[in-house]
Amino acid sequence: MKRTLASSQNGLKLICSLLFFLLPFATTIQIQAQANKANSFPRDSIIAAAREIIGNLKYCAIITLDSTGTTSVRTMNPFPPEEDMSVWMATNTRSRKIDEIKKNPNVTLYYANHAAVDGYVAIKGKAVLVTDPVEIQKRKREYWKQAFPDFKYLVLIKVVPERLEVINYKHKMYNSEPTWLAPYIEFNK
Repeated sequence: MKRTLASSQNGLKLICSLLFFLLPFATTIQIQAQANKANSFPRDSIIAAAREIIGNLKYCAIITLDSTGTTSVRTMNPFPPEEDMSVWMATNTRSRKIDEIKKNPNVTLYYANHAAVDGYVAIKGKAVLVTDPVEIQKRKREYWKQAFPDFKYLVLIKVVPERLEVINYKHKMYNSEPTWLAPYIEFNK
C-alpha cells in the first residue's frame, strides 16, 4: 500500500511538473492563436477601416515618453495619412514634446470616436522632426499665420508607422478574447 501511494504521489508530481513546464507553451500558443484571429482581416481592409475612422476626426492624441519614461499625451491637429500611412502635424519647436521626441522618437497616435460608434485607431511609430521649408510650404495651414508668424518656431512632425491597430465597429473589426488584441498590421516587416 505504501509503495502504491508513493508511486501515485511521484506520478502526480511528475504530471504537475510537466504541466508547470508546458503551461507557458500553451499560453504562447493561445496568444498566437489570438494574434492570428486578430490578423484575419486583409491588410487593405484594416487600412481602409483605419482611414475611415481617421477621416471622421479633426484631432488625435500624440503620446510621447518623457525623460522618466512617463507618458505625455497632447491633442494634435494632424494632416490625413499619406499613402504609406505616415502622418504629419505641426508644432512649436520650443514645446516639451520636441525635447521628448529628440530623446525617444517612439510615439503613438490615437484617434478615437466611440460616440459615433466608429471605434479607434492607434498608430505606433517613429517621429521624425522636419524643418525643410519645402515640406512646410506644402502643408501650410491658414491658422499658422497667427500661431507661427513667419514660420518662426514651427517644426513638422512626421510619424512613420511601424504598427497600426484598429477597432472598427461598422466593419466588425473587434478585439479578440482573451488577450483583447485588436486587428493590426505591421509595416516594414
